[in-house]
Amino acid sequence: MAPQGQVSSVPADGLTTRQRRNRPLVVVHTGDMKGKSTAAFGLALRGWNQGWPIGVFQFVKSQKWKVGEENALRALGRLHEQTGEGGPVDWFRMGSGWSWTQRGPLDDHAAAAAEGWERIKADLAAQTYGLLVLDEFTYVMEWGWVDVEEVVATLAARPGFQHVVITGRRAHPRLVEAADLVVEMTKVKHPMDAGQKGQRGIEW
Repeated sequence: MAPQGQVSSVPADGLTTRQRRNRPLVVVHTGDMKGKSTAAFGLALRGWNQGWPIGVFQFVKSQKWKVGEENALRALGRLHEQTGEGGPVDWFRMGSGWSWTQRGPLDDHAAAAAEGWERIKADLAAQTYGLLVLDEFTYVMEWGWVDVEEVVATLAARPGFQHVVITGRRAHPRLVEAADLVVEMTKVKHPMDAGQKGQRGIEW
């Protein structure tokens, strides 16, 4: 393992160290264990602290699910509006920002996912955010609601400085290949295996 801050190799890409260091990344958090979204929201906190505009697009969790990170990041967005500290925050989820509802027909889900993706493409083209979290976005590609090749091509062609973090199980091999950083969450031990249900402050 390379020492902290040291790279293990230097590619022959013609970039300076500074240019390579400041290259925007596509990050994928996948695997069967919990923590994928939590880690992505941790990156959003870091980005907010840098003053980046943050955009969270949450694709699958129920609109009734209370997400602690959403409340915290929205509060930070309000702090930015009031004091100028950090960056602005937008959070879009099922039932908020587009017409996805948990109990709607499957075709409605697919249409809403496609609508969400169109919104993301527009925001990428407009360079609206410095960091985008596409939470549980791997599933809409797996289910065929959004074309993975279009996603890969759009991310590769995104202008300016925009980090993109995608979460969800079973990330498509093409997405993994195209990403700059891929983390796979692997379970070693979980309290639910011993019959303990999710708890406040840990799961939500």
